[in-house]
Amino acid sequence: MKRKIITYFFIFTGICTAAFCKNKALAGSVVQLKDLRCELLNDPLGIDVAQPRLTWEIQSSQRSVMQVAYQIIASSSLKKLKKNEADVWNSGKVLSDKSVQVIYKGIALKSGQNVFWKVRVWTNKGNSRWSDAAHWSMGLLQPGDWKAAWIGIDKAFPWDDVSVHSRLSSRYYRKEIAVNKKIKSAILYISGLGMYELFINGKKIGKQVLSPSPTDYDKTVMYNTFDVTHYLKQGDNAIGVTLGNGRYFIMRQNYKPKKWHSFGFPKLLLQTAIEYEDGSHQLIVSDTTWKMTANGPVRSNNEYDGENYDATKEMNGWDDVHFNDGKWFNAGIVKAPAGKLKAQMNENMQVMQTIRPKRISESGTGVYTIDFGQNFAGRIRLKLNGHGHRGDTITLRYAESLQPDGSLYVANLRDAKATDHYVIKGKKDEAWSPQFVYHGFRYVEIKGLPEGPSLLDLQGELIFDKMQNAGSFVCSDSTLNQVYHNALWSIMSDYKGMPVDCPQRNERQPWLGDRTTGCYGESFVLGNAKLYAKWLNDIQDAQTAEGSIPDVAPNFWFYYKDDVTWPSTYLTVADMLYKQCGDSVSIAAHYASMKKWIFYMQKKEMGKVRRSKERYGDWCVPPESKELIHSKDPSRMTSGALLATATFYHDLKLMEMFAERIHQSKDI
Repeated sequence: MKRKIITYFFIFTGICTAAFCKNKALAGSVVQLKDLRCELLNDPLGIDVAQPRLTWEIQSSQRSVMQVAYQIIASSSLKKLKKNEADVWNSGKVLSDKSVQVIYKGIALKSGQNVFWKVRVWTNKGNSRWSDAAHWSMGLLQPGDWKAAWIGIDKAFPWDDVSVHSRLSSRYYRKEIAVNKKIKSAILYISGLGMYELFINGKKIGKQVLSPSPTDYDKTVMYNTFDVTHYLKQGDNAIGVTLGNGRYFIMRQNYKPKKWHSFGFPKLLLQTAIEYEDGSHQLIVSDTTWKMTANGPVRSNNEYDGENYDATKEMNGWDDVHFNDGKWFNAGIVKAPAGKLKAQMNENMQVMQTIRPKRISESGTGVYTIDFGQNFAGRIRLKLNGHGHRGDTITLRYAESLQPDGSLYVANLRDAKATDHYVIKGKKDEAWSPQFVYHGFRYVEIKGLPEGPSLLDLQGELIFDKMQNAGSFVCSDSTLNQVYHNALWSIMSDYKGMPVDCPQRNERQPWLGDRTTGCYGESFVLGNAKLYAKWLNDIQDAQTAEGSIPDVAPNFWFYYKDDVTWPSTYLTVADMLYKQCGDSVSIAAHYASMKKWIFYMQKKEMGKVRRSKERYGDWCVPPESKELIHSKDPSRMTSGALLATATFYHDLKLMEMFAERIHQSKDI
């Protein structure tokens, strides 16, 4: 009997071991689904795409796993999705290897609608389980869905100086509301032009900075959406908004010849939709019951020149309930921007990385130069820790390099001041960073402190569009590694809701030619698809009725030179989005405009085999010495006619491919 028990024990142990090993092997080979995205965004709120595109990522411990089919289900609630009740969409089993940009084909979606979805796949190595749930919500799809009014005041105040450098103070808005029932959900839609910061009951909403993304506001105005359910409480609540100038209020006045596109004074549009648990609804909208002032601490903000902040004018509690706003006045209804309101479908800017300074040196009596050891675009955060006296002014100047004597080199800034001013309020826990400007710098010169700052008192903040890393590069050659490092930091510093040419001087413009092929290389490092899809819309907005495309888009400068190379970026960016992201929707959306430009250029030089006009040519061809920007030797420059002709031929080949891709074979 004892022998039998031992025999059974070993048999049982063997079976369990085999089963364990088999289950372990199966567990290791399970196909998992991660990173579900809608319109390449994670759980986006307030989108305005009628048929959004869905994407997922397949992960497995095995190699050569290939999807052969998928099924998507979408529901109106998370509860229904968990029960597999697909009351919004059930794709059924679709035989396809496509896992990127799969177009939603469910019921027609309405403004404010929530959609919860998940996916499962079949592969050549096994099937996946259902993915975790993902979510998106719709924005305000029809103009009539907006019940809010644009509010503001279209004038400067006595402390403003808008003669040349546009030193205009920030506008502050507030509204108290009563919530008497239990909230089920509260969704807030906002467009604050040029930039906004949003607060509820004294707390900042969202991590975004310098939002919304800049556009040609005569054509397109972006709004953002926030779920503020957990920020509102039963009882009294307060909503506060601060507006900065951004690109909306012109940064330079009276330039000759006139090249700046001016839009007007800052203004606010805000709407909050509250749904209560008893099924009732309430709308909170911007109107003349909102209070406002411009006599707050941000005395001026100008992207080129910096921010002036007077902490002695801080209005403690202005964005919270029961604030005494006796000196505030009622906001007025102002003319709406000419542009169409659209949900912002690209990522907002955020503080993406913090940078500690490397060293501090005293370059003169009471003058301190801080070296962050790295050029970047963003801002600094300064802690006073009780240093200084109330009313003292600290001056911070920014530069990318130093002169031989250790002072800042600022000649490359042209007339950009790149200077912040901070007036001390004299509190122990005092700290500050600019709200509505960014600087391109490595060095910061600080004046006005009674004693030298500590490295612990300062922090750099790198700002660019929040996007996923797409890849990285490293090799055994230190020089190549440094080239990659420099390129990456340049890319990050120049992503500002649009790809700009530089982050430091009085330019910072979205030049088309800089990204003709640059966009493609950048896409291997950062997930820039939404930024460049947005930029295609900017280019389309800037196109004239005749078909001309400018050198800068959004159209902040009136630069229509009608070369071939710079406008060709319109086509090469669309090509990059298709090759790297499978985005054929952008090709379809812009095909007619690209075709219009092709015919426009053909008409301008009708009958010419070679394109003769090319103003920029070999822009920044390596010159004879590093002190020069352009070569003085014309023989180093490629013929403009050759560049234009070759580029236009390439454009025609791209258009041929686009026509095939979107089934416009009649154009081939």
